[in-house]
Amino acid sequence: MRSTLCLRLARQSANSRHYAATRCVVSSMRVGGLPSFKTGPGNALLTSGRRSLSSGTELRESRFAPQHRVREPLSPFKQHRREMFQEDQESQDPLYPNLFPRLEDCQTRESISEFLEQFETASRSEQEVTLYGRVRSKRVIGKGLVFLDIVNEFQKVQVMINKNACTLDGPQRLRKFALFRKMLQIGDHISVMGRAVRTKAGEPTLEASQMPQLIAPTMEEIPEVLIDSKTRMAKRHLDMLVNKEVVDRLRLRSEIVAYMRDHFHSKRFLEFQTPILAEDAGGAIARAFVTRSTELREKALSLRVAPELWLKRLVVGGVDKVFEIGPAFRNEGIDATHNPEFTMCEFYSAYTTLAELIKESEDLLHGLAKRAQEVISTQLTTLPPIDLNAFVGPFKQVEFIPGLEEAMGFRLPKLSREEDALPELLALLKLKGIDVPGEVPDSLHKLLDRLASMYLEPLSLTEPLFITHHPACMSPLAKGFLCPDTYQLVSARAELFVGGRELANMYEEENNPEEQKRKMKAHRMLVNKPDGEIGFDAPEKPVARVETVADEDTLPPPIDAIAQKEDVEHQIRAQGPGDEPSSVAETPQQNDDEDDEWEASWPLDASYVKALDHGLPPTGGWGCGIERLVMLFSGATRISDCLSFGTLRHVVNMSSEERQKGATAERGGDQGGQSTYVM
Repeated sequence: MRSTLCLRLARQSANSRHYAATRCVVSSMRVGGLPSFKTGPGNALLTSGRRSLSSGTELRESRFAPQHRVREPLSPFKQHRREMFQEDQESQDPLYPNLFPRLEDCQTRESISEFLEQFETASRSEQEVTLYGRVRSKRVIGKGLVFLDIVNEFQKVQVMINKNACTLDGPQRLRKFALFRKMLQIGDHISVMGRAVRTKAGEPTLEASQMPQLIAPTMEEIPEVLIDSKTRMAKRHLDMLVNKEVVDRLRLRSEIVAYMRDHFHSKRFLEFQTPILAEDAGGAIARAFVTRSTELREKALSLRVAPELWLKRLVVGGVDKVFEIGPAFRNEGIDATHNPEFTMCEFYSAYTTLAELIKESEDLLHGLAKRAQEVISTQLTTLPPIDLNAFVGPFKQVEFIPGLEEAMGFRLPKLSREEDALPELLALLKLKGIDVPGEVPDSLHKLLDRLASMYLEPLSLTEPLFITHHPACMSPLAKGFLCPDTYQLVSARAELFVGGRELANMYEEENNPEEQKRKMKAHRMLVNKPDGEIGFDAPEKPVARVETVADEDTLPPPIDAIAQKEDVEHQIRAQGPGDEPSSVAETPQQNDDEDDEWEASWPLDASYVKALDHGLPPTGGWGCGIERLVMLFSGATRISDCLSFGTLRHVVNMSSEERQKGATAERGGDQGGQSTYVM
């Protein structure tokens, strides 16, 4: 009998301990998943219970847990908030029983902008409304009055909470109001019901009829000032809360994209989304990002560098006006104006000339400037105003070759012979004492681009500038023609520069399949030359007299040059790279093995050329980087300011810093540091 009684008492004791542990678990859950801060038997049992979980659970946790589990010390603000919330929730009548509640359907809900519009002329309203927002400021006046500013959808409204006007249920009315004054913090999300009134100063205000409900607290303090640039990028969300110009710049980006879509839709363009992943990247000469697919393991895939070739296929397919706004990726450098991931807008319009593309650019830029200034003056007030007079067309134009020749003081060599033109041009630059900064370019188009950046692009510092008719070697996808003034083969192309930066690129598209194939092959051979060599593999050829005359620095083109224009242009198109003009204009026989190698190396280029066999109409194409537009109209000097989370370097550093913190915590190192916030 005695042993039976002892066994029964032991079981009751065990049940009591189990009940205490269960209460501890429930109490922890009531605090919205926040662990208890008090130590005691219940917590020890809870810890023991966690350790006694099945081995399978422990395996799953360790399998998906990060390499370094970060155990940073809690900030004083977070520690204090947790303790206050726990104390409130352990009371008999908690003010906030659920810190992260689901929203209920609310018939009286209005946005802040709707509330302000409806109350624009009235002085008071008896109709109750419910507003949601984040607390941006808090002013406590005495023991019975609190003023808040809450923000939603970038609109701000004042809320007045008067202890005597609020309905407070329960016997502890005074305690609840005092607790509310103490617990509510800047950054908390709340819902508040009340009526519209005006203060003595005439400010529209929501007078609360009930205590505001906390629907999502902030667990870290929001500083008043955030200065450190590294911290601002690492914690971009905090930067947006503290520095209004950050949000204003990103909002302007959204306005620019929306305006461009509306603009193209109004001109009957159709918007399409084209592939981002493909077997190789085409449409621009740039290094691509390469990846793999689990479904197509035998092929390496590339992220697109431009949507151009896909969009022109749509034009071949009968979509005469098409545009796309989407991402592009180039595995190249990061600087103040470049990021490997960026957003492009490209459009293609059938039966459109270069002159029409230039006019369209002027109209679009002027419209964008007007729209940007409109929102800056009314909403995005931290951004500098825009001088609309600077964007009234027509813009200044300068031709590429005549502009360079005038600036440098000598005639350029015949640029259609790329393998000879590069050393000749380098020799002329040395003879004239012109120093090209940086490393010596390894291709003609790079050298010409460098010279344009030295002599032509700075002309756009005072007014928008179109640089037109680039040498054909710089534009393998553009239609070419023989310039009657310089007797050089140039492209029907223009680039728009504003403030010294390239803004848009446009040209008449090459729609001759054989000519496009020749240009693509030649350009790929040139820019992908192994071992840093320059030029083509073609043998040297004697120079024709007509080209020798055109190369003389002191002589103009021959008198009959214009009369010979069409014939010589045809000969230049028919010749292979490095060949002299033939007496009979005929297309050279293509080398089948060479074609097979090109198609295998650049399948996207090859398939695009085959698509041209079905007929691309005379087409004008236009491309622009969205970030460049945002920089222009927001006054930003770095592309990172126009990207939601900065450049690729900033994005990668976000995760890198967290891994570094985990490693430091694991080593028992740096337990804290100086705050980068200025309070």
